[in-house]
Amino acid sequence: MERKLILISNDDGYKAQGIGELTEWMLSLGDVIVVAPDSARSGAACSITHTLPVSLKSRRKKIQPNGHELQIWSCSGSPVDCVKLALERICPRKPDLMVSGINHGDNASCSIHYSGTMGAVVESCLKEIPSIGYSLRTLAQQCDFAPYRETTIRIAQFVLEHGLPLDVCLNVNYPEVDNLQGLRVCRLARGIWNHEWIPAQNPRGVDAYWLTGEFSNLEPSSEDTDYWALDHGFAAVTPITIDMTAYAAMKGLKPLEK
Repeated sequence: MERKLILISNDDGYKAQGIGELTEWMLSLGDVIVVAPDSARSGAACSITHTLPVSLKSRRKKIQPNGHELQIWSCSGSPVDCVKLALERICPRKPDLMVSGINHGDNASCSIHYSGTMGAVVESCLKEIPSIGYSLRTLAQQCDFAPYRETTIRIAQFVLEHGLPLDVCLNVNYPEVDNLQGLRVCRLARGIWNHEWIPAQNPRGVDAYWLTGEFSNLEPSSEDTDYWALDHGFAAVTPITIDMTAYAAMKGLKPLEK
């Protein structure tokens, strides 16, 4: 039987601790190809590079002790560029699974729209590949990922065995805890970022701004959201659809057809 092929990317760069941990864990499930940015691309969302050429560089290729193959490539483009190039120029066949992360910083609620980690997932989902994004609620560059190993592998194994519906991918977020309370399948919380810019000056003294922000959960008492799950120590698993059609609004717009 042909071994499973797993594609991995992220937006923190191929050297990030999170993608290193994720790669080691996925090697227990199949052959792994990593194609990730050569440096951090946080906030890249679904952006693509179209004004400059994009380059790839092989960083590692070897057979692991378990017999599974590992390839690691860095890419000068965005996370979406990484996935596009991986599928067209590197992967010998369509991957059985694509995983992205583990991101340093959660991608819950509206943050999903800015996330390069999830941008890579959406691109892979568009190519009809079962896809999962993993993120950890921390901004530390070095942290303990051990509490999330079993759950990360279990979710990936479940998707490998059962697949996902067409046009659906998973957004998985972890709280920073020593022990998870469990796992919740939940929806995105309604939230908004406020106070997003701090006045500053560039090195030449010209007025400028640093992007920052304070997140407001607009429904903190709702127990079916990803933010509630994270706040209470649970892993939050949210199915995401790439079909952005607002079906419920279509009827109300029908008079425009007259």
